[in-house]
Amino acid sequence: MSADLPRALGHFTAARDALQDRGSSRLLADVLESRSMALLNTGQLAEGTKDGRRALAMARDLGDPAAEVRALVALGIAASYSGDNDGAIELIRRQQQITGGVPAVYRAGSTVLISALIGTGDLAAAESACAAALAQCRDAGDMTKMASLLNLMAELDVRTGRFQDAAAHVREGLQVVMRTGDLWEAGNGMWSCGWLCAATGRYAEAATLWAAYAAHYRQQGIVGQTPAEARREQAALSKILQALGPARFRAAEERGAAMSLDTAAEYALMLTAPAPPAAAAGTGLGRLSARERELVALVAQGRTNAQIAAQLFISVRTVGSHLDRIRDKTGCRRRADLTRLALTEGLV
Repeated sequence: MSADLPRALGHFTAARDALQDRGSSRLLADVLESRSMALLNTGQLAEGTKDGRRALAMARDLGDPAAEVRALVALGIAASYSGDNDGAIELIRRQQQITGGVPAVYRAGSTVLISALIGTGDLAAAESACAAALAQCRDAGDMTKMASLLNLMAELDVRTGRFQDAAAHVREGLQVVMRTGDLWEAGNGMWSCGWLCAATGRYAEAATLWAAYAAHYRQQGIVGQTPAEARREQAALSKILQALGPARFRAAEERGAAMSLDTAAEYALMLTAPAPPAAAAGTGLGRLSARERELVALVAQGRTNAQIAAQLFISVRTVGSHLDRIRDKTGCRRRADLTRLALTEGLV
C-alpha cells in the first residue's frame, strides 16, 4: 500500500472501473481488497466495508483462498474501526483457518486479532497471540509485520506495568522501521512511546509524541486510530493538560507538530534508550554560535544542505563548511547525532 493513500485510492478506483465490466477475476478481487484497505485507512468505513464484502464474495466464487484471506483481513479491520471487536475476532479466526501459501497475510491477520483482543480486555489472550506471531516473524526472518507486533507488545507491556519491557519493544520496533522504511509503523511507534511516557509521568514528552504522530498521519491522509483508541488518547491528553497547564501543554504539542518524521522517530529512540546520552554531546552545544545552533536545528528538522542554504540565503558550500565546524566542536559526525543533540538541548 502506498504511503500516499489518497493517490493510491485514486489508482485503485480507476482499476476497479476498468475491470468490473469484464466480470469476476482474481485481479478485480485484489483491486477491491486494496481499495477497501485504502478507504478504511482514510476513514471511509461504509464504502471500505462494501468493497471488502465484494472482494470476499468474489474470492469465494473464484475458489481463491489467498484473495479470501486478504478480504477477511480487510473486513476484520473494518469491524475494529466500527468498534465491533468481537466481530473482528471472529473474522480473523476464520481467516487463520486458511493457512496454505499465505504466511505473510496470516501475520497481518494476527495484528488485527491482537488489537481486537486488547479492545475486549482479554490481555492474556492478546499477549499469547502476539508472542506467537512475533516468534513466527523472527523464525522466518520476516520484518514486514515485525514493527507492528512489537508496538502491540509494547502496548500490552504498558497496560500491565512492564515499563522497561515496553521501552525495549518500542525501541526495537523503531529500529525495524528505520530499516524497512515503513512510514505507517513509524507513526505507531510514536504513539506507543507516547503511552509509555504518559504511564511513567513524562507528560510533556507524551504530548509531543502524540502531536508528531497526529501531524504525520494528517499529512498522509491516514486515520490511524479506531474511535475507541481516539477516545482513550483524548482522555489521557485531558489529564496531561491538567498536569502541565495550558502553556506547557501547548508548547509540547507545538514542538511535536513541528518535527519531521525522522526527528520524531529519533526523539522516541532517545526516550527509550537504556542509558542517557553521553554528556560530551551536551557540552559541545555551548561552544556553538547562534548561526551554528540554527543549522543544528534545521538539520534536526530534516532539512537537506540545499534546503538549509535556500532558507538562510547562503551557498550549499557554506552550509557544508558550517556543518564541518559544528561536527568538530560537538563530536557529532552523523546527521542523526546532530538531531539527537538538538532534541536533547531543546532546539526542536
